[in-house]
Amino acid sequence: MAASSCSSFLIKILLCVSLLLYLNEKACVVHGADEITLPVSSLFPFPDCKASTTNGPLSLSLSLSLSLSLSVASCMNSHGVSLKAQTRLSEANSTLKLVHKHGPCSPLFNGEPVNHTQLLLEDIVRAKWIRSKSSGTNTANGLKDSAVSIKAKYGPGGGSYLVTVGLGTPKKDLTLLFDTGSALTWTQCEPCVVSCYSQDEAIFDPSQSSSYANISCSSPSCSQLGSGTCQPPRCSDSTCVYTAQYGDQESFTVGFFATETLTLSPTDAISGFEFRCGQNNRGRFKRFAGLLGLARDRISILEQSATKYGRSFSYCLPPSTSSTGYLTFGKGSVVSTSVSFTPLSTVSQDAIFYGIDITGISVGGKPLSIPLTVFSNAGTIIDSGTTITQLPPTAYSALRSAFRQAMSKYKMSTPASPLDTCYDLSGSTVVTIPVITFSFRGPINVNLDPSGVLFPVNPSKVCLAFAASGDDTDLSIYGNTQQRSFEVVYDVAGGRIGFGAKGCS
Repeated sequence: MAASSCSSFLIKILLCVSLLLYLNEKACVVHGADEITLPVSSLFPFPDCKASTTNGPLSLSLSLSLSLSLSVASCMNSHGVSLKAQTRLSEANSTLKLVHKHGPCSPLFNGEPVNHTQLLLEDIVRAKWIRSKSSGTNTANGLKDSAVSIKAKYGPGGGSYLVTVGLGTPKKDLTLLFDTGSALTWTQCEPCVVSCYSQDEAIFDPSQSSSYANISCSSPSCSQLGSGTCQPPRCSDSTCVYTAQYGDQESFTVGFFATETLTLSPTDAISGFEFRCGQNNRGRFKRFAGLLGLARDRISILEQSATKYGRSFSYCLPPSTSSTGYLTFGKGSVVSTSVSFTPLSTVSQDAIFYGIDITGISVGGKPLSIPLTVFSNAGTIIDSGTTITQLPPTAYSALRSAFRQAMSKYKMSTPASPLDTCYDLSGSTVVTIPVITFSFRGPINVNLDPSGVLFPVNPSKVCLAFAASGDDTDLSIYGNTQQRSFEVVYDVAGGRIGFGAKGCS
């Protein structure tokens, strides 16, 4: 009788899985062992926002998991199957919807097409800023004199992602860039004593919040502020004042260091959250309200919420700018059924970045001949704010050669700096691309999603989504394009980062 009941229930599970697959079907993609064939149209974003990953099939799958878990346990627990997959859903976590800054799902979207040339140029500037911080050198003059220091359209974090949080009591919703490469969380604040740039939402007014309080200069928090800003704090009428400057050397924010209530969900808030209330904000910022810092530093939201969320968070960057992903805080955040972990490492002088160790790259199932020392010279960080992965020239050259050979039947197009391997797909309806696999210490192997291999530049042109750094001794950066569609899990307390395929669906 019990066996019959379990068999009947397993049939129901299969029916539910079939329904989920039907709801989540977007395009016909054929996976081979070493290559993927897919529609050319799937490489380009839609003009409209598609159904949210967290409000569409994913929510249905989670609700089904919750309703089925007890029944599955009752059928299978007697056979010794671990209940870990079910119990993790009940652990404390809080989830925010995540959108690309320039996509149609963004609250800042105004219908303008993305200028990819500008976005890529900003990416070069960010990479130089990261390398200057990690090496402890000041590259301000180099940035100002370089060819990439042109006026950028979008400001810091050109290809970054946004989340919306609540600040204050009563809460005021604010759209912030989320950034694993910055420790600072800040927003513009009234009365904008010196200057505020134009943003879509009303600027936060601390005088209207009952939970706002300035931090005094004598506070230990003020004395430790410099670790996350690289600038020593100052005082104004006994109030702690911060200064932060960004990689373009033109964008900065100055204001009061304060505490406030930060709301992440209708049932989840962090009281006494230390943030920066900007009174002088200038440069290339545009329309968003500030930044949410997730780097490894005591002033970041990661450390300030450690008691609540256990120094753990995860996110999924959607495969297209016209769909949504999520940012989840907490140890119960893992969604993917299979997440493989690699140890965290510390790179150079600046410990705020999340270091990972690349051990190899394969193209079409064939490992590239790259000495391990090429990756270990300066190390690698994973960064949510850098768009294109930047590799040592030796590694990039090997990757480019293998990729070009595999794509030899497609017509090449002009470069889109810094991308030098581009293709004109205007005459194709489908495209076959080699599988690119990154190997990390563990060992683990991560097969990139097609959206992490080719970067769309215009409606018919795509480019290999990698670039070479200046020298083999430069820090490598694993950018957000290569993270698309994966659930990326930052188990900082456990000293590891995980990758789970199909994390957004």
